[in-house]
Amino acid sequence: MPKSPEVPDAAPRSRDDVTDAVAKPRRTRKETTRPSVFWAMAGVVVPLVGSIARFKVHGRENLPLTGAYIIAPNHYSEIDPLVVGSMIWRRGRMPRFLAKESLFSVPVVGWFLKRSGQVPVSRSHGGRGAPIAQAQHIVDDGSVVIVYPEGTLTRDPELWPMRGKTGAARLALEYGIPVIPVAHWGTQQIMGRYSKKVSVFPRKTITFSIGAPVDLDEYRGKPLTRTVLTGATDAIMQAITHELEKLRGEKAPQTRWDPSAHAQSETGRFEG
Repeated sequence: MPKSPEVPDAAPRSRDDVTDAVAKPRRTRKETTRPSVFWAMAGVVVPLVGSIARFKVHGRENLPLTGAYIIAPNHYSEIDPLVVGSMIWRRGRMPRFLAKESLFSVPVVGWFLKRSGQVPVSRSHGGRGAPIAQAQHIVDDGSVVIVYPEGTLTRDPELWPMRGKTGAARLALEYGIPVIPVAHWGTQQIMGRYSKKVSVFPRKTITFSIGAPVDLDEYRGKPLTRTVLTGATDAIMQAITHELEKLRGEKAPQTRWDPSAHAQSETGRFEG
């Protein structure tokens, strides 16, 4: 509770007195300290992930403790969401993911998704652009949402980010929230792409590189045409790739992998 103002002294106060009297800024309360349904999940997942992996995080300061924003990570292992979600939780934020709208009507599962603030994705418009329903609450609540721009595990043989889809860009531009690019490397040592086996021992190191928000200013305030969404998505994918290049210490291919150019399906498992 704030202290009552002091009655001024008759004598002038020294500089030290004035400095001591200045109230210290209040520390930002971490989102994870507030009771929520996340506690039950995090109580299991975070220690479990921590038992098989240690994290090294570069650019931690680029993940604010307050406010709404999108986390856009690379994606090459089916265990990625647990790894990225654990890192975000350790930073003090509650991770939300996009989930198919139909799942919200499933008993128990739907209740958990709603109570944990997951974001429904509507396919009612034929799937084009995957319009995002009820996403305004991300902004209203100052939440963090994790969106994988690739939409599925990368098809690139060397696990570089492939061509992105427009979901993250659409959400960012439609609701005016920043996109923070995140790259991680090392998850494949725990669970390879499409592998059903998890390597527990020895404990692996997963390294993260978190970039500054992607500059999307040239696309904001414009109609969300295919050209605008494609340009913004390209900027997001370039930012993610740049962070991954720093982790891997090498340059990505000049041309981003495009599944359609290699007669590959856009969804589902791919062995290659």
